[in-house]
Amino acid sequence: MFVVGLTGGIGSGKSTVANLFAVRGVPLVDTDVIAHRITAPHGLAMPHIAAEFGAEFVAADGSLDRARMRTLVFSDETARKRLEAITHPLIRAETEREEREAQGPYVIVVVPLLVESGTWKNRVNRVLTVDCAVDTQIARVMSRNGFSREQVLAIIARQVKREARLAAADDVIVNDNAPLEELEAQVDAHHQAYLSLAKGDAEL
Repeated sequence: MFVVGLTGGIGSGKSTVANLFAVRGVPLVDTDVIAHRITAPHGLAMPHIAAEFGAEFVAADGSLDRARMRTLVFSDETARKRLEAITHPLIRAETEREEREAQGPYVIVVVPLLVESGTWKNRVNRVLTVDCAVDTQIARVMSRNGFSREQVLAIIARQVKREARLAAADDVIVNDNAPLEELEAQVDAHHQAYLSLAKGDAEL
C-alpha cells in the first residue's frame, strides 16, 4: 500500500485537509485518534500507565486523566519519555494494523509529530505538510481550544520549527485562510499525483 504521511503544526488545519482526502475515497489512519483510543476506558495503554505512574493518573471511568498527565509531562521531560515508551509502540502497532486493513487507492496516515519522531519519514512513501503562518496557528488554537496566547506558544515551542517541517516535506499544502475552493484545488492536485504514484508503486 502506498502511504502518505500527513503532518503540520498545531492549528495548521491537518484535520480539514485529511477530511478532504477522505471524501475523495482515501482511507485515513489518524495517530491522534489511535492515541485517544488506547488511553480511553479499558484502552490498551491504561494498565501500563497505571503501573508506571500510579492510580492517580487514571480517571474514574478508567481512562487517562489527561489534564493531570499533561501538567506532568509539560514540566518533567523524563515523565514525557516514560509515557512515550508506553504509548508509542502501541500506536505504531495499531497504525500498522490499520494500514494493512485499509481499502483504497492509497492511505493517508495523519502524524502530528512526524518530523519530531525521527522514524516516521522512513515509514511513508511521501510526506505531505500542511503549512500556515504561526500567527494563523495561534489565532486558530485560541479560538478552537480557548487557550491563551502563551499556552499556544508553549505548545508550538515544543514542536519542530516550521522551517524544519517544510524542509522534511515532499509536498506542501498551504492553508493560510485561503477560501475552501482553493484548499480543495490543492488537495485535488495532490490526490491525482498520489493516485499516479500509487499505481506505479503497485505495478513494480
